[in-house]
Amino acid sequence: MTLHIYNTMTRELEKFVPLVQGKVSMYVCGPTVYDYIHIGNARPAIFFDVVRRYLEASDYEVNYVVNFTDVDDKLIRKAEQLGSTVPEVAERFIAAFNENIAGLGIHKASINPRVTEHIPEILAFIEQLVNTGYAYESGGDVYYRTNKFTDYGKLSHQNMDELQLGIRIEVDERKENGQDFVLWKAAKPGEIAWDSPWGAGRPGWHIECSAMARKYLGDTLDIHGGGQDLQFPHHECEVAQSEAVTGKPLARYWMHNGYININNEKMSKSLGNGITVNELLKQTKREALRYFMLSSHYRSPLNFNDETIAQAENSVERVANCYGNLNHRLSVAGNVAEEDFGAIEERVTSIIEQFRAKMDDDFNTPDAITALFDLVSEANQYLQRPVVTVDALQLFLGAFEAMDNVLGLLPQEEEGLLDADIDALIVERTEARQAKNWARADEIRDLLAEQGIVLEDTPQGIRWKRK
Repeated sequence: MTLHIYNTMTRELEKFVPLVQGKVSMYVCGPTVYDYIHIGNARPAIFFDVVRRYLEASDYEVNYVVNFTDVDDKLIRKAEQLGSTVPEVAERFIAAFNENIAGLGIHKASINPRVTEHIPEILAFIEQLVNTGYAYESGGDVYYRTNKFTDYGKLSHQNMDELQLGIRIEVDERKENGQDFVLWKAAKPGEIAWDSPWGAGRPGWHIECSAMARKYLGDTLDIHGGGQDLQFPHHECEVAQSEAVTGKPLARYWMHNGYININNEKMSKSLGNGITVNELLKQTKREALRYFMLSSHYRSPLNFNDETIAQAENSVERVANCYGNLNHRLSVAGNVAEEDFGAIEERVTSIIEQFRAKMDDDFNTPDAITALFDLVSEANQYLQRPVVTVDALQLFLGAFEAMDNVLGLLPQEEEGLLDADIDALIVERTEARQAKNWARADEIRDLLAEQGIVLEDTPQGIRWKRK
């Protein structure tokens, strides 16, 4: 089966064909780094991480760009609140973002460009828009002339009349039209600013992504992604800016994930129900958070509550236990012939094909997870046999790892004791018990317990797992 993606631009499921065979250019809008990221930011971060992983598992070379908005009104206000500077605030929360991303098991982007490091490219982009009549200067600000771009609204599937009626537009006499949006903002006294042909100021929000996407991925990129809330106005404005300059489609495929609700209520500052990733990672395993995010189709809304997280924790525990049992049996298994190995191989291969078919169907992670649990069931049935073989165990383990390379649901090695250290301590504890050196045996038991290592007696000997 061939990968198909639901394209927000066309509202259709389309066969995925990248511009360059074997390569994928992918831009996902990143955070404005004035605070810790929240659960709403985590959904696109995790989902597009899985998209990127699956493309790489499908032998594509992926150039994955996630930007940092490191200057805007929110950063300026935050710096004032903290008695700090905009660059210092940005550095603090970029570091926090990177820590949170690692905590969620997300692979680092190919590059994280920052707005403040691309002012020349942004100014050049704006100048092109001014020179071609798509933008105009007014009172030190520069605005995009939306009436000139006849396709404005095509991504969000709204026409100009609907846009005028559908959103509140603040009266601004500096604009020719209420829908025009700012490309360059004149600086107020004391604000961070850069020189420009229109006076000191800083970039508007939308222009930064157009300039940086073009620099790192070219005039047209393969996939542009982000949350549903970015579809309008942010991505709509990107389309207008970029296509006015290049005359080419900004992206071949537009992907947008759905909203997250908290206890069936929309997450918002006014309700005070936002949850930061920092808080979540203190309470919940990263695997459970990833499972929760992937358990519904990415375009569907997702409801966060204690019950859904508890279900996610139970599910990933089941996967981890099966994987741990396979590895444990592998350490004591003999490599003898297995009469029905061909039948086992056929079932495992069928499950892998099912997994790929679901991922090829617009990254249907809920059904891909179902395939993973089919593998868990098959493996658990196999593990009930008194005699197992290396070939069959390695077959199961290989399938687990192939799926997990995409989903990222298995536990990652934590800081502290390495697996080899734990194995060595268990051997030492067993020898201490045999020598009736109870003090040393108890010391090792306590050390392992402090590290969150749980020991279990099995017919094949002691096995361990992390809490």
